[in-house]
Amino acid sequence: MNTYVATFYTHLSALLSSKHLQSAGCIARMMPVPRALSSSCGTCVRYEAEGDHRELLDSDAEALYEVLPSGAYHTLWRDEIHM
Repeated sequence: MNTYVATFYTHLSALLSSKHLQSAGCIARMMPVPRALSSSCGTCVRYEAEGDHRELLDSDAEALYEVLPSGAYHTLWRDEIHM
C-alpha cells in the first residue's frame, strides 16, 4: 500500500475528495499541507491506497504526490492549467 498527498485550490474540494476516497475504501484524512508542498487553501488529503486513484479527486485538485519511504514527495500530477 502506498501513501499519497493531494493538494487543492479550495477546502471544499479537499473535503469532497476525502469523502470519495473513503467511499472507495481508502484510508484518507484531511490535514494541513506539509511545509515542503504548497497549496492555495492550506488543506490537503493524505491517503493510503494500492493505486493513486486520481480519478476520485475533485476537479479543483492542485497536485498529487506520492510519499516516498524516505519521507520525500514525488510529484505524480500537477494542474498546469491554473498555474
